[in-house]
Amino acid sequence: MIKAVLFDLDGTLLDRDSTVRLLLRDQYETFATHLGHVDRDVFVSRVLVLDDHGHGKKTAALYASIVEEFDLPAVLAADLLDHFWGRYHAFCRPFADVISTLSELGRRGTRLGIVTNGTQRVQHGAISALGILSYFEMVLISEVEGLRKPDRRIFDKALARLGVDAAECCHVGDHPVADATAAKAAGLVAIWKRTSYWSPPAADIPAIDTLSEVLSYV
Repeated sequence: MIKAVLFDLDGTLLDRDSTVRLLLRDQYETFATHLGHVDRDVFVSRVLVLDDHGHGKKTAALYASIVEEFDLPAVLAADLLDHFWGRYHAFCRPFADVISTLSELGRRGTRLGIVTNGTQRVQHGAISALGILSYFEMVLISEVEGLRKPDRRIFDKALARLGVDAAECCHVGDHPVADATAAKAAGLVAIWKRTSYWSPPAADIPAIDTLSEVLSYV
């Protein structure tokens, strides 16, 4: 019997691609005097490619590449970086069925947690911006824990804090290795949230297209 569900954040609860795309359009307008010679869609698309859904270049290195590629003043990289993280949380968007799914899981008495890689400031800010913190009993962030997925020890910590066995817990995430394969290796019931940009996990792991499909496993 499943008693608890763990969720990844970026790409699972947070629609990160939409978040970053909206942010970059705002960034283009903010820095139009410098970026006017570059087509907006070209600028947005190139940053998204380098970001690679949050698994690409670190943001500082990303903007260093952008100013070089588009022949921008080198000092602009720091301003673009500051703007990105200064405005990031204003654009955070959940996937459409996040709130309804979390509400239903809570109604059923399912214990909920988040296990995410990233920094405390960015990830806590994103969770707050989505308005979902109250649904979760615990949040584990790699920077705070000193452990990153796919290290199974971060899943072990989550299980201990929720007081459930691995076989009683699902983990839902979009990354085929850091989420799906790692959770299965840790003994959890792994569920892969299918994406168009990652290949399916190698292991035999069920896939869902929308978060609400998790309800059929609980």
